[in-house]
Amino acid sequence: MTWNTDESPTALRVLAVDDEKPALDELVYLLSTQSGVGEIHRAGESTSALRLLRAHPIDAVFLDIDMPGLTGMELAGILSEFAEPPAVVFVTAHDDHAVAAFDLGAVDYLLKPLRAARLAEAVRRIVAARVSVQAATPPEPAHPSEVIPVELGGVTTLVNRADVAWVEADGDYARLHTGTGSHLVRIPLSALESRWEDAGFLRVHRSYLVALRLVTGLRSAGTGTVVCLRAEGAAGAVELPVSRRQVRELKQRLVHGPRQNWSQR
Repeated sequence: MTWNTDESPTALRVLAVDDEKPALDELVYLLSTQSGVGEIHRAGESTSALRLLRAHPIDAVFLDIDMPGLTGMELAGILSEFAEPPAVVFVTAHDDHAVAAFDLGAVDYLLKPLRAARLAEAVRRIVAARVSVQAATPPEPAHPSEVIPVELGGVTTLVNRADVAWVEADGDYARLHTGTGSHLVRIPLSALESRWEDAGFLRVHRSYLVALRLVTGLRSAGTGTVVCLRAEGAAGAVELPVSRRQVRELKQRLVHGPRQNWSQR
C-alpha cells in the first residue's frame, strides 16, 4: 500500500519498515502528517523493503532494528552500498544501538513510543541534508564531445569521441574503433586515457581503452577476464582482455559510475 500526502515535486518519497503491524501503522500515519513528506511506501520486513527500493525511487527509509531475517542494521548496511543511498532513520525500542547506527551513516535514531515532534525533527534533518548537497553540487556544464582529426591520404576526417567504442594501442599511436571502421591517430593511448577518463572511458589493459557505456558484462576466459562490448553501428560485438589489476576498478566503475551521462560529454 502506498500513501500520497504532500504532492509537491520536492516532497520526500519515504519507506517505512517494521515487522509489527501496529507499530508500522502508527509510523505511516505519523509520517503522513509531516509537512514535506509525499509518497509513503510500507514493508513488514527487510526483503520486501529491498524489493520496493529496487522498484521505486526512495529518498528516506524509516526502519526498525529488531526484525526477522535481515535486521534493520543489516538492511542499512546494504543500503549504504547503493550508488545513491537513501537517508536512513532508525525507529526502535532499543537504545543500545545508536553508536552502530550512526557509524552506518544514519541521519537520526528515534525511540519508541514515537513522538510526532521528534519525527518532525528527523524529517527536517533529511530535508536540510538534501538542500546542503544540492547547494554544494553545482549543475554540471554541458561538454561537447571531443572531435579527433584523422588524416589519411591527404584527407582529414573528423571522428567524434562519442562514436568511439574502444581504442587499441598501435605502437606510439592509437587506433580508434567506431561503428564505421577504425582510424589510426598520432596520439599515445596513455594520453587518451587521461583525457577521456571523465567521459566514461577506462583503460582495461595496457593495449585497450573501452567506452563503459557499451560494456554488457565480464566473463572468465581461461585464467583471465574479458570485457564484453555490445555492437555499435556496423561494428559487431567484441570481447577484449582485462588485466588482472584492472578488474576491480572496472567493476566499481560499472556499478557506481554515472553511465547515463557519459554519452553526452
